Amino acid sequence: MSSRAGLREATEVRSGGHLVVESLEALGAEVVFGMPGTHSLPIWEGLRTSPVRTVVLRTELDAGFAADGYARSSGRPAPLVLTTGPAALMALAALMEAASVHVPVVAIASQIPRELIGRGRGYLHELRDQLASFAPVVKWAARAETAEAIPALLAEAWRRAQTPPSGPVYLEIPVDVLRGPAGVGPIYELDAEPPALLSAAAGAVSEAARLLSQATRPVIWAGGGVLRSGAWRELAAVAELLQAPVATTYMAKGAFPEDHPLAVGSACSCPAFLELLTEADVVLCAGTELGAETTAQHTLRFSGRLIQIDADAGRIGATYPALGLVGDARATLAAVAEEVRSPLATTGGTAAASEFRERIAHGLEAQKRPLERGLLKTIRATLPRDAVHTWDMTILAYWAAEFFPALEPRRFLYPLGSGTLGYAWPAAL
Repeated sequence: MSSRAGLREATEVRSGGHLVVESLEALGAEVVFGMPGTHSLPIWEGLRTSPVRTVVLRTELDAGFAADGYARSSGRPAPLVLTTGPAALMALAALMEAASVHVPVVAIASQIPRELIGRGRGYLHELRDQLASFAPVVKWAARAETAEAIPALLAEAWRRAQTPPSGPVYLEIPVDVLRGPAGVGPIYELDAEPPALLSAAAGAVSEAARLLSQATRPVIWAGGGVLRSGAWRELAAVAELLQAPVATTYMAKGAFPEDHPLAVGSACSCPAFLELLTEADVVLCAGTELGAETTAQHTLRFSGRLIQIDADAGRIGATYPALGLVGDARATLAAVAEEVRSPLATTGGTAAASEFRERIAHGLEAQKRPLERGLLKTIRATLPRDAVHTWDMTILAYWAAEFFPALEPRRFLYPLGSGTLGYAWPAAL
């Protein structure tokens, strides 16, 4: 008998809360973040005998940021357990950050009893419409009206959180459902596999490969979608085939190691960095929405052709005209690598990247800011190459976003999506 089966049989009376925990186990959850509250206690009771690890923080905001940090660094969905009303609302800032940068946090909140929802009867922690408070922030929101519905709804939440473009989801469960009987047998397996990650259409891939193969000054600009799809090896393969310098956005730091000979870094406000992009004859943008913070508030102008890879068709061409490749970054970059043939820019990429790195460094020296540069140098020298490092919205972090050498993927965590404060410490935990 498996340990999980034994735990289920050892529970004499299984409640809706136990069903939540069994479903999380079946989905492969490793850890749950949150803070216990009176309405969500049945879930925490189920977690007492579960192999799923719990991380309890002082506030729901901290728990949300911790879940975000786990999801970013692991690439896995992060369950976040909340209790009704003000406690749940405390997590909205963290879920906004997760939504802004497509982090798969699965928020599970308790709710007042079913028959009292929306009736304004003054029940403890009652909100007029708790579900409506979360719906504009997350990518999917639902309520479990019965215990029997919990496993399927949690599986759907898990699937949607991971489906590109990924992001946070929200499921609320009334307290009478959590406290009541489970209503169904033990849960051992749930299917929450997201749709297969597809490449962009073959015709668009072929056209992109043709443009890149004929380019003499190609540049690759990698965004956070490369990290989310785990596409850093495919990114490196395309860069090395083309001998193209690689720039990253702030949210993609580490997608391409900044000590690679083709790396230019992420100094998006530096004139030399912007010049690299504006003078390229083809820029391949992979997994970036080309947001305001990385395009000088959308004043950046490209003189060459733009190719944009994104899982969300609505983002392609939204800011700049581009040849759109709608698809997963990993699958699409792999397809592009297969079709690139005899690029004209077979030499010179390393020299160009080195030149621009030197110009960026000279620009830094001209600013005469030894304190900030010295701190970043000390931190980099102290941290192991693969250490996770979290940053807040502070002056030093602004410098780090541009100039700190990120050497491994999913290790530089920074809340630029919403620009929130208080992220770094709980995300590090």
